[in-house]
Amino acid sequence: MNSTFGKFTHAVVCRIPNSAKDHALSAKKNSSDPFFLDKARAQHADYVYALRKLGLDVIELPPDEALPDCMFAEDTTVMCNDTALITRPGVALRRKEVETIRSTLRKEGLRIVELPKDTKATIDGSDVLFTGHEFFVGLSPRTNIEGAKAVAHAFPEYPVQPIRVRKGPHLKSFMSMAGPDLIAIGSSEFAKDALKQMEELSEFRGYQILTLPDDEAANVMYVNGTLIHCTKNEFPNSYETLVKRISYPRIEVSMSELAKLEGSLSCCSILYYRSRTSRRHYD
Repeated sequence: MNSTFGKFTHAVVCRIPNSAKDHALSAKKNSSDPFFLDKARAQHADYVYALRKLGLDVIELPPDEALPDCMFAEDTTVMCNDTALITRPGVALRRKEVETIRSTLRKEGLRIVELPKDTKATIDGSDVLFTGHEFFVGLSPRTNIEGAKAVAHAFPEYPVQPIRVRKGPHLKSFMSMAGPDLIAIGSSEFAKDALKQMEELSEFRGYQILTLPDDEAANVMYVNGTLIHCTKNEFPNSYETLVKRISYPRIEVSMSELAKLEGSLSCCSILYYRSRTSRRHYD
């Protein structure tokens, strides 16, 4: 397994713009359940606090009103070790989001990998799951097979397995790493189908599976020995499963408002481990 799996020193997040309420990609999908901007910002602040509590140096970027989905920072990058693959999000309206992220990560001293300018690849970072042994890349409405090949090219030291996402915007909408070799996954037929594909393709046979009643609750974050997960109010049955199955420290963080915009815990940050030998670069 990757020696720094689950260990992070830094995070990049982007604050929520006013424009998210009416102009984010999923803003109009559920008019019966309105989005409350102030509540979303309070929950996002709790999220940032949790990351800092776990020892991370959090870089908070200002909101960009021209980019209403900019708070979903994970989609702009695929991170592994000291390398950042700058993505090409599947929705053209989001592609300018990568510019600020690229500049920020370059200043942080990370190795930047770019896609070819004439590429047909599309990649959302929320479709890419790194297990410490290999990458699973969801082939979804946002990420194509060329995108999966780009991940393989950027990280040749790891196998890359493409997984068909039958429903939902991203692979990590119903799956994530809950600890070393522990995959959290939802209970829907679509999640079960993805897991079956993973089991057939994986070159590693030591994964344990943590099945949760709710797909959304399966998006968790294992950070420096602690699991960040949903609250009891959001998903009581999944919460009880997590309490029973997870023996290491846990932190509850609600993302119920951004979930209305198809957001999740992991998609709101870019996490990375920067060694002491890495050096920041400033213009």
